[in-house]
Amino acid sequence: MAAPLRADVPDLDARAVALDRAHVFHSWSAQAHVAPFVVAGGRGSTVWDHAGHTYLDFSSQLVNTNIGHQHPRVVEAIRTQAAQLTTVAPSTAHLVRGQAAEAVLGHAPDRFTKVFFTNGGADANENAIRLARLHTGRPKVVSHYRSYHGNTGAAVVATGDWRRVPNEYATGHVHVFGPYLYRSEFWASTPQEECERALRHLERVVQCEGPESIAAILLETVPGTAGVLVPPPGYLAGVREVADRYGIVLILDEVMAGFGRTGAWFAFDRHDVVPDLVTFAKGVNSGYVPAGGVLISDEIAAGFDDRVFPGGLTYSGHPLAMAAVVATLGAMADEGVVENAEAVGRDVLGPGLAAIAARQPLVGEVRGTGVFWAVELVADRATRAPVPASVVAAVKVACLARGLLPFVADNRVHVVPPCVVTPDEARQGLAVLDEALTEVTTGL
Repeated sequence: MAAPLRADVPDLDARAVALDRAHVFHSWSAQAHVAPFVVAGGRGSTVWDHAGHTYLDFSSQLVNTNIGHQHPRVVEAIRTQAAQLTTVAPSTAHLVRGQAAEAVLGHAPDRFTKVFFTNGGADANENAIRLARLHTGRPKVVSHYRSYHGNTGAAVVATGDWRRVPNEYATGHVHVFGPYLYRSEFWASTPQEECERALRHLERVVQCEGPESIAAILLETVPGTAGVLVPPPGYLAGVREVADRYGIVLILDEVMAGFGRTGAWFAFDRHDVVPDLVTFAKGVNSGYVPAGGVLISDEIAAGFDDRVFPGGLTYSGHPLAMAAVVATLGAMADEGVVENAEAVGRDVLGPGLAAIAARQPLVGEVRGTGVFWAVELVADRATRAPVPASVVAAVKVACLARGLLPFVADNRVHVVPPCVVTPDEARQGLAVLDEALTEVTTGL
């Protein structure tokens, strides 16, 4: 339930902005140009500021509040755990940590029985890369140009987008183009051609780099920030074959795509592939307390039975985060949250976005699954030239003015509400996006 409008406290929003601008250093931003959006509270798929202005959250913040804001079962689990034990060393045995590992593994393929817990997605990828290198004795990691794997040393260099370039201090990283039919690097005209040519490109790079030097292929199962690039049928299975052919570890990054976002517990469930390592974070407990981890296949885990794993984190398996994991996954299963995400995507978001694309000249393509969609905006449908940043900013402003909090990246609006979004809320959000696109188009 949204907070009521309160004329007596609007100064709290101004105070929040003033403190932020005075003291907070923001990520991925030129500090003088940051214009922070105030969020004071939330519930389900709605957030509000101190004055009580409400917004339908179509961003899930950073695509992580899969179970929605302030789910009472998760909040209560954190409160209960805080009253019992707030922190404990990762070297100890603590019941809730084991329960969290068991809950995560309950949705994983049988070959996984171990979890290494981290503080978030970046250090999950960092440690997955380390595991692969130690397991194979090889240095290199192959990843996509269109990808984001986190902002730590190796993870940010494994990332393919612009954020990699000023941070390239780690070594042993190689990038390839993945499938993206709308902007094909392979002159493909069908999903099958795109798949076949992307796989051929991957294997040729592996061969040219020297298979004996490659420890891992690291891919987002569905690249998220790069544009919700759902892989064509057969691509991930083909990557698995390439990895097996050359003795390479396959790491699938499920940090954004996992735990309901694609309408499945893990996105790879829909792609007939089982990786060797799986990284996760975000939706595992909706970010209520920072948590991430690596699912480790039994084969790789066995290699450290009598060999020290040279890695660790002070807050690995933090009790408050683990309590949130147990409560989140339990509530998602009991309340059919993953099934809801699949149904809303199939019945509302998919058809609704297709209808918007048909009537909005700014929309070049919509793509996605579950509650994980991207609307690609173009200045010209024939050339597919992306719209300038000013147009995307105008769409965002128009959405906010109508009470919709969007997620924007490059020339795209990502439609990524919480997995608990109702069909009516999804329709409401699409209607606002449609109106915003019309307003911006009219003003061009």
